[in-house]
Amino acid sequence: MEKMTIYLRPMSENLFEEELTVEALSAMGNPLERLSKKVDFEMFRPILEDTLLPKEVKSAAGRKPIDVVLMFKVIFLQRYYGLGDHQIQYQIIDRTSFRQFLGIHTVDEVPDEKTVWACKNRLSEDGTFDRLFDKFRSYLDSIGLSFNEGKIIDATFVEAPRQHNTHEENKQIKEGNGSSLWQAEDGDSEKEKKRKAHKRSHKDIDARWTKKRGENHYGYKDHVKADKKTKLIEKYHTTDASVHDSNVIEPLIDEKDKGQNLWLDAGYVGKEDVVTKCGMKPVICEKGYRNNPLTDEQKKNNREKSRTRCLVEHIFGFVEEAMNGSFVRSIGIIRAKASTALTCLVYNIFRYEQLCRCQPAIIEKGLASVQG
Repeated sequence: MEKMTIYLRPMSENLFEEELTVEALSAMGNPLERLSKKVDFEMFRPILEDTLLPKEVKSAAGRKPIDVVLMFKVIFLQRYYGLGDHQIQYQIIDRTSFRQFLGIHTVDEVPDEKTVWACKNRLSEDGTFDRLFDKFRSYLDSIGLSFNEGKIIDATFVEAPRQHNTHEENKQIKEGNGSSLWQAEDGDSEKEKKRKAHKRSHKDIDARWTKKRGENHYGYKDHVKADKKTKLIEKYHTTDASVHDSNVIEPLIDEKDKGQNLWLDAGYVGKEDVVTKCGMKPVICEKGYRNNPLTDEQKKNNREKSRTRCLVEHIFGFVEEAMNGSFVRSIGIIRAKASTALTCLVYNIFRYEQLCRCQPAIIEKGLASVQG
């Protein structure tokens, strides 16, 4: 058998290597470059500075804090690509597209993983991600991207790190007494107190187990209301996983939704009165039961309703596929709510860019409605 020889071109230094790399990425369709051209992240600066910057600075000495918009864009990348704190630092150093998006040119400018965690923690505890979502939602409304042609409500699981508790511990957690667990007692040694405190910090007493279609889920639920025409998220609500989808309708409906159709899947059967009470018109897929299956006419009606209702699945599909899943790596419902807000914000930003690129007629129609 004749041996094949592979010849490699000699490597040489190119002063324009970074520029050529950026051009190559652009030619291949860099999503972050497209995003930067359509979304001005500076709109978030006032909210970020209000949370992250100290209110009073006694001295100009010391290292200046990292730019707040840069930090938010780091967290934005982290959520979109589903990366941990260590991985986002590594990937920024490694990936040209990340550094270009952030405006970083040297390794010294890359925030370390502890800085990323601390920043994200501050934004989570303060409810800032909710305000950032509202800010971008206000921008979308200002250009007419909220059409009164109907809404869709649905929910998806947000998986959390699974806990390993005893039956008695789980019983107390379900009864709402989880905060009393793993507390130091009189007579405990310092070592035992530290052990209990460490264990307590890793226990999520807000998340719950549930089962759907024979599959177990642990964590939370993200309930969303989306606009039928644009598939943009207008509102969200976070609960533990045991709360049924149909019990979260009223928190998602606003005054401006009244008079519109509201599409829901068969899991919301029996909630027509709730929807009507909120001023909307329920469009709910019918549900078959044992010894009482759906008729052909009902199946036909369900298919017609599902043509619209299934649009919300495109949102969850983007989160699961493009954003590597709906999950939380944190403890407690406060951070789970923050994670939901960030996920919905990241989705809306990418969806807006997609509308600008693929459906400019919708953007033009929205602007015309505002200007007219």
